[in-house]
Amino acid sequence: MKDVVTRAAGDRAFRDRWKIFAPAILLTLVGFVIAYSFMAPAPPRHIEIASGGPEGAYFMFAGRYREALAREGITLTVRPTSGSVENLGLLGDQASGVDVAFVQSGVGALADGSTAAGLRSLASLYFEPLWLFSRGGRPPARLTDLAGRRVAIGGAGSGTRAVVEQLLADNGITGPPTVLLPLGGQQAADALSRGEVDAAFFVASPKAPVVRALLRAEGIVPMSFARAEAYTRVHGFLSRVTLPEGAIDFAANIPARDIALLAPTANLVARAELHPALTALLLQTATEINGAGGLFEKPGQFPAPLYLDFPLDEAARRYFKDGPPFLQRYLPFWAANLIDRLKIMLLPLVTLLFPLFKIVPPTYRWRVRSRIYRWYRELQAVEGRLRAAASKQELGELRAELERIDDEVARVSVPLSYADALYHLRQHIRFVRDKLDSDRAAPPA
Repeated sequence: MKDVVTRAAGDRAFRDRWKIFAPAILLTLVGFVIAYSFMAPAPPRHIEIASGGPEGAYFMFAGRYREALAREGITLTVRPTSGSVENLGLLGDQASGVDVAFVQSGVGALADGSTAAGLRSLASLYFEPLWLFSRGGRPPARLTDLAGRRVAIGGAGSGTRAVVEQLLADNGITGPPTVLLPLGGQQAADALSRGEVDAAFFVASPKAPVVRALLRAEGIVPMSFARAEAYTRVHGFLSRVTLPEGAIDFAANIPARDIALLAPTANLVARAELHPALTALLLQTATEINGAGGLFEKPGQFPAPLYLDFPLDEAARRYFKDGPPFLQRYLPFWAANLIDRLKIMLLPLVTLLFPLFKIVPPTYRWRVRSRIYRWYRELQAVEGRLRAAASKQELGELRAELERIDDEVARVSVPLSYADALYHLRQHIRFVRDKLDSDRAAPPA
């Protein structure tokens, strides 16, 4: 019987708590649901990058980016292309599936207004020097010396061709009698070696096999751009870099003299809707891969928000101003992004839970104590009638009323923390009962 009473009291206490806390919990859940609707979507786990030809630096770097992103749970698909111009077209085509691409600085001028409006620059990554190799003992002194000769200017869709056409146009070379041939890469180098062309342009790293081979080839010499500084003033996407004497091979002293070169930069360009978390992750990857420097770059010089053709992405701007997101510095990408997205869920915690914690406990205390205090009204009524009672019959009725109150109070269950109030009530009932008994025992006046 005792166990049954204890269990019933526990059930009653649980129901009381549930009646108070259930609305608070429900209100909090509604707040979370509303906050969740405003939470930013998760970044995609798969993106595609347009690189360049399999023999080029873009393709090589894309492979290294793919390995780095795979460690963070992001799948990067590399799409080989003919070069920067094609990459730009793929970014502008919503149906292509390409999210980000390597694009040579200066090529952005070829994009139409609608395409450019949907693109954002993330960073420049490294210098891509422009080389001009020619046959004969002496290289051209200026680009105007190429007039009337056969010149390989890069394949269709390549960044080489885009920048070379601008430079040749600056020097009044746009067609006959100069023969401009759409050859690039190894194909242009082979044509130069066989004497099929008189000069060939390349945009490539000094470590590229085709450049190293031409620097060592007999009868083929590189041109030093004497007016490099002037070109950089006219074309803001170009920089003047110098390949020092002997930098390729000290023993053979290659090159035999300092060579001034014009250099666009390799840029990372993305669609405007690329997820901000992926932007930060790509820039962290670029810092890891392209931040060490090289023959033309100082350590830490790249990636940088310089030499850009398109507006700088806002997430990239924050990255260059404040560094990587705080959580991504210490946590895996997926965990950092999840916590960052869940920040908005703090809104219902702050706006709902804090006031509820202030309101619910007093409400619960009031509800429990109300089950005790409501009996004081009846106890006061009995005591008031006791003062006016004139007969033993009336006193007997009051005694029966007190017994009823005491019996019902004995059945009241409250949490142990409120038992003191319950026992105080029963002491007060006993006090009134003792007073009633003393009145009954007293002789009539």
